[in-house]
Formats: sequence, structure tokens, C-alpha cells
Amino acid sequence: MPLASYFARTDRSLIARWWWTVDKKMLFALLALIAIGISLVASASPAVATRIGATPTHFITRHMIFAFPAAVIMMAVSMMGHQMIRRVGTIVFGSAILLMFIVPFAGSDIKGAQRWIQIFGFSLQPSEFIKPAFAIVTAWLIAHQKQYENIPGYLLSIGIYALVVLLLLAQPDFGMTVVVTFMFISQAFIAGLPFRYLVLLVLFAMVAVVGIYSTFDHVRSRIDRFMDPNGGGDTYQIDRSLEAFANGGLIGTGPGQGTVKNTIPDAHADFIFSVSGEEYGLILTIGLVAIYGFVLLRGFSRLMETTDLFVILAAGGILCMFGMQAFVHMGSSLHLLPTKGMTLPFISYGGSSIVAMGFSMGVVLGLTRRETRTTIARRGLSLSTRI
Repeated sequence: MPLASYFARTDRSLIARWWWTVDKKMLFALLALIAIGISLVASASPAVATRIGATPTHFITRHMIFAFPAAVIMMAVSMMGHQMIRRVGTIVFGSAILLMFIVPFAGSDIKGAQRWIQIFGFSLQPSEFIKPAFAIVTAWLIAHQKQYENIPGYLLSIGIYALVVLLLLAQPDFGMTVVVTFMFISQAFIAGLPFRYLVLLVLFAMVAVVGIYSTFDHVRSRIDRFMDPNGGGDTYQIDRSLEAFANGGLIGTGPGQGTVKNTIPDAHADFIFSVSGEEYGLILTIGLVAIYGFVLLRGFSRLMETTDLFVILAAGGILCMFGMQAFVHMGSSLHLLPTKGMTLPFISYGGSSIVAMGFSMGVVLGLTRRETRTTIARRGLSLSTRI
């Protein structure tokens, strides 16, 4: 029986109001991504687990432990009002910043990077949670300055951005730095920040890229191998990734029937898109890409219906982050971008990643609910915000 049959439109209970105002098509698309992720991790992870001496079900069991709570968190956050989302986002931001300060001293060193901290037997990556929280806090500051000009929201946002970037580079995490930078520049552009601020941000990003290339050997190595794959560098993973897409053809080898995943070290995480290409084939993999495109288009179309600047900046920033992360993962797998260990949202293995993404898209669903919404057509083109 459809869920809608349990609720009358006059029902004012929390769940009923949520059901009639949330974007159900986007919600179902996101739940579909979680289900597809469980399927692909179940297929790709046994070979990886065997190579490290774990049981074949090691990774899929841990992935499901986090996948279901991520779905619950996403729906719970989507039921919150705008003020509660701001409060929760601020708490998450403060907690993540504190943990990122601790990580360089007490974090686990994995593959030359200190990004994780052990909490209750699980490895937590605070930087995953800083992304949606950063979008919420900066959106609130910028929107607040639009309403109260004596509040330096722009400068405070830039200061917070600089702090987050410094903490990310201390780990180091160049990929996450790129995503946060892209998200912040997108917010600045949407907000119509003064041109001088945009120029400063772009110049800072360009200088930062040159500085990171010159400072971090692993970043320089990846970029050099991407620019000159025949220069003698190690291109083993990307070669296997492209081989997976070639093996898949149009219809794929079938779920669980791929072979390249047996040789790619991080097939369940950084190269899970390659597993999809081999086992699902071109047609279904394009369908997977289409789901991401649908979520983005659906999200931005809902934002066109509101004049609340906080909603536009917070949800718009998170949607840009969501799209950018998917683009980088897919582009790396297809050798369209330098290889970067970045998860595919809701698909790749990773507890912190999927829980943080559940929180992120819960914020988008909550902010784009049609409850108490006004349209640009009714109120004109001016932007307003509820603080």
C-alpha cells in the first residue's frame, strides 16, 4: 500500500507534513544510489578483503552497518526546519574542526596521510563532515550580511574557508581541498559577492594549486603521470580501470562476474566506478550517471522556487559538492582527470563518506521542502532569508 494512503493532506503530524512537502523523486533517487552502492561493494570488496587477509564479507558487512544509518540520518535531517538545520550544521562544523585539529597528533597514518581518528573502534574521517557543515555555516554568514550589512559575513566566510583549507592540507588531503574550494567559489558566485572577492578567491586557488604541486610529491607524481602517461611513471591502476570499461562493453559481464576488480587495490572504493563499467556495461553505467544528473537537476530546479538566500547557498553549495565529487571520481576512473582517491557518493565503500553524504543530502531535502515556500514568480527576483 502506498505510503501516501496513510496520510491525509490535512494531517499535521511531523511525518505527514514531511511526506507531502519533501521531494519524493529526489529521495527515491538517493535511496536507489545507496542500494546500488551496496550491490557494487558486495561485488567488488571480497577480492580486496582476501588480499589483506580478512574474511570475504569484511567490507560489505561494515558498509551495510553504515549504509542503513546513513539513509535514516538523511530522512531524519530532511524532516528538520531551516533553523534546526542551521543549528545542527553549526554543531557538526565545530565538532569537525576540533577533530581535524586533533587528527595530526592522534590520527591514524594510512598510506602516508593522517585523515582518520579512532572513535569507539571505528575510523572516523572528520573532513567528510566538514563539507556539508561548511556549506551551512558560510551560507548563514553570507545570508546574514545580506540582511544586516554591519555583520562582516563575507570576511568571516573567507576566514573560515582559509582555516578549513589549512587543516585539510595538514593531513594532507588535496582532493578534499579542491572540492571545498569549488563549493565555496560556487556559493560566492551564487550570492553575488563583490567582484574583488571572487578575483581574490580565484587567484588564491591558482596560487594554491601551484604551491601544492611544488610541495607535495604524490600530487606532482599523479599530475605528471596524467599529463605524460608514457613518461615511465606507474599507471597500473588507471590501466586496469580502462581495461574494466573495455571488458564491460555495452551490457557488461554481469553482477559479480568482473575480473579486473581482482587486481585493482581499491576497487571497492576509489575505483568502484570501474567495477560498474565492467559488470553493468555502458548502458547501465550511463543510467547510474543519469541518476546523479537527475539529483542535481532536481535539486537546482527546487531552488529556483525559493527566494530564501540561506536555502539557495546552503543547498546549492552541497549540490555542487555532490556533483563535483562524483565528477572527480568518474573522471579519474576514465583517465579524464589525474587519479585521486575520492569516493563516489553513496556508492563507494567508506563509513564516514556515506554517513556524511546522508547528512548532506538530508540537508538538501530538508531545505528544498515546499512547506512555507514562496516563488520567485510571486515575489519578484529579490532574495530574502529567514535568520
